Amino acid sequence: MVSVVQNVAIDCSDAYELARFWSEVTGGAMHPQDGPGDRETQVTLPDGPLLYFNQVPEPKTVKNRIHLCLRPTTSREEEVERLLSLGATLVADRREPGGAGWAVLADPEGNEFCVLRSESDRAEMSPQGSES
Repeated sequence: MVSVVQNVAIDCSDAYELARFWSEVTGGAMHPQDGPGDRETQVTLPDGPLLYFNQVPEPKTVKNRIHLCLRPTTSREEEVERLLSLGATLVADRREPGGAGWAVLADPEGNEFCVLRSESDRAEMSPQGSES
């Protein structure tokens, strides 16, 4: 027997607005009945569990213990620029001169996530640089 991941829950101060951000990031659809002011919202990912946003009274204060890692369909660099234009901020740059590594960004409420190299970025590197 195993358990299946139903959703990834994300605590936040504005469930609807954060769900809108993540809907744009992932291309996933927001639940059609969700609207501004809703305390719980969700984004359905094309392949994977739901992103479930739950409004809580306390603000984020420390680094996430769990986070999302995104593998873009475009290049990592193009995706980082797109996400910054949507309202993300760069937290840490772990990209290496040879192309390996990742970028750590934060969503508008400060939740960290990583942007990995795309499959095409990875294919351009030698076998020894296959991580991230």
